[in-house]
Amino acid sequence: AHFPLGGCSKNTTTMMICHRYLLATLAIALSIERGTAAGSHSSWRRPSCNSFATTSENTRCASSSSSITDALNLPLKLRGGSTIADDDGEITDEEEEDEEEEQRKIQQQKQEEFEKLSKYRTEQQILYQIRSTYLSEMLALRGVPLPTITSVSTADGDKPPEKVDWDCAMCTEEDPKSCLYSFDAEPNTKVVAPLGTDQWISLSALNRLRRTDPTKVEPMWHSRYSILKSWFADESEFSMLQHVGVKGFLVSSVLLDGGNGLVLRSLLIMTVLSVIITLMPLLEFIVGRIIVSAPFWAQWTTWGRVVRAGFPLKLLLGQLAWKGVATTFSKLENNVREYIVDMECEILEESVPLTVGVDSVEEEEEEDVSDEEEVESEYDNLDGEDFDSYDDYDDEYDY
Repeated sequence: AHFPLGGCSKNTTTMMICHRYLLATLAIALSIERGTAAGSHSSWRRPSCNSFATTSENTRCASSSSSITDALNLPLKLRGGSTIADDDGEITDEEEEDEEEEQRKIQQQKQEEFEKLSKYRTEQQILYQIRSTYLSEMLALRGVPLPTITSVSTADGDKPPEKVDWDCAMCTEEDPKSCLYSFDAEPNTKVVAPLGTDQWISLSALNRLRRTDPTKVEPMWHSRYSILKSWFADESEFSMLQHVGVKGFLVSSVLLDGGNGLVLRSLLIMTVLSVIITLMPLLEFIVGRIIVSAPFWAQWTTWGRVVRAGFPLKLLLGQLAWKGVATTFSKLENNVREYIVDMECEILEESVPLTVGVDSVEEEEEEDVSDEEEVESEYDNLDGEDFDSYDDYDDEYDY
């Protein structure tokens, strides 16, 4: 028997395995050799130990069997990681794996039980909360002062915008201001912002935006402030319209806000009718010349069919003509409205006072000087008789 030793490496585990295989090979070779020497035949046969054999043969047979058994009973490492238990009763790898498997099963079972218990407790907690909420709602309906879902809920947009005052500043090249509408305000224009903030917007852009699309004004400040009701309402104490004067009142309150634009539309219709009535003689002359002209009657075959057509076609043509007139009038109204809005922006730029910056201090000083001049002029206008009357009054009531 030959065992290849070249496969054994210096690794300790490999050396042990090779050593055990060597011992097993030597034990098998020794048993074959003893069996060959004891047998009388040329072929190999395992000696049988029976009662008819001599004492020496039985002894030799027993020793051969014991040597083979001792060689085979060595703790050989088998494939798959299992070992054979030795005579001393040591725990094998299979038993250790079984114990580890049992421990894993026990731990997994405990984990499943813990998860089931946690799920049960969570469900019970949710049920208790739902029941308490339902009872609170029922008791609140019966007059018991308890918080309800409606009273504790604060959804986005439920809080009304608050009224706020404004600050006005001048945007210059030396002191530029940002603009929420156009990023940078134009130089030499006024910008406004809620009081105490730096969220500036151009005054003209703000007024133009509230005239074209009022729903986009308050979202510029995330709907925190009631800009339209605070700055552009007549009943508000922070209204900018209180500074515009009579001209601004006629433009803003009468033309643009009067009847939601009805005043402007009515004035525009009256103006158009007035122009038509004024130009009526000229129009009659032009229409008469066209009707009696030869080129017009040369096209009789074309427009004669329309004249002789039924009423539904004439009604359709009338509707088309009315639609064209209404579209033209609507465009004219929009153009006139834009012109008036630009006029209103100019009035606001001129009349709204500055509250932030150097110009605001100068304006306050000018107002103080004008007040002093008015007081002095009043005293200068008083003559000597007025002073005498005041002196007589003091003498009468002098105690």
